[in-house]
Amino acid sequence: MEIASSIVLLLVGLAIAIVASDVAVRYTRALAAGLGAPPFVVGVVLVAIGTDLPEIANSIAAHAQDEGDVNVGDSIGSTLTQYTLVLALFPLVIPVIAISRRQVGLVTVLTMAGLGLTTLAVADGWLSRLDGFVLVAAWIVATFVVTRVLPGHAPDDPPGVRVQGNAGRIGVVLTMLLLVGGSATVAVRALVDLADAVGVPEFALAFFGASLGTSAPEIAVDITALRQGAAAIALGDALGSSMIDATLSIGVGPLLFPAEVTARLAVTAALYTLLAVGLVGALLVRRRRHDRTSALVLAALYVMSYFVVLAAE
Repeated sequence: MEIASSIVLLLVGLAIAIVASDVAVRYTRALAAGLGAPPFVVGVVLVAIGTDLPEIANSIAAHAQDEGDVNVGDSIGSTLTQYTLVLALFPLVIPVIAISRRQVGLVTVLTMAGLGLTTLAVADGWLSRLDGFVLVAAWIVATFVVTRVLPGHAPDDPPGVRVQGNAGRIGVVLTMLLLVGGSATVAVRALVDLADAVGVPEFALAFFGASLGTSAPEIAVDITALRQGAAAIALGDALGSSMIDATLSIGVGPLLFPAEVTARLAVTAALYTLLAVGLVGALLVRRRRHDRTSALVLAALYVMSYFVVLAAE
């Protein structure tokens, strides 16, 4: 009975997330046009915060319960999932996606820097308030760099929306993203309960199961954006969410509630993810396009993480 209930909650949560994501993407496109901001930057700065709410909430909740492994496993796992598996899904919707070397290269470097700081923070098996502060500060700096280095207007033909004015549109976007995050969180809890019922280890459960679940908002929003022809928003959200996961998401929990982590597993996962992010960024920047060939490489990097992390258990 409990398994059946979890499956129902999983499906309902994902369904609501998909519907809300459609509204969020339409208003995000309208907002980007109204602000004269590149859709990619709006995806990195605004949309990514909304779709990353499950990871941020999980970070706080996990540390409040002295479960640092759940935070680190979920946040690092989400970084990897979004840079590999989520991006690998893109060519299934749009066969070829143009890549800006400047945009992808910058966010990749910032994400790798965040993962480097995370590796140092977890190496001693303890996430302190200072560690949390440094990681949150790193996200603030990274966001500032993105908005300053990637200025300018990228033309878009946004759909018509009822709410006019940038302030009102920001409100709609944030409300819809909050709904996406909330409904996806319900789906995540259902997924965790299902995995827990079969006895999956805590760190592995967080790294693989919870991270896949908390990446559901990105999948819902990004696929919707691609179907609407807004590839820049989808790419910005996927990469921006990874940048947040590598900094803010991991840092906010220990900033409030310091906790222990399993250093061996955390360092292994962080270093593998750092390597994978670097390889994905280099591949996309070099090819200047993302298609099914690069998608296969990204998917392979995701699959390989199972062997690497489970070997460290």
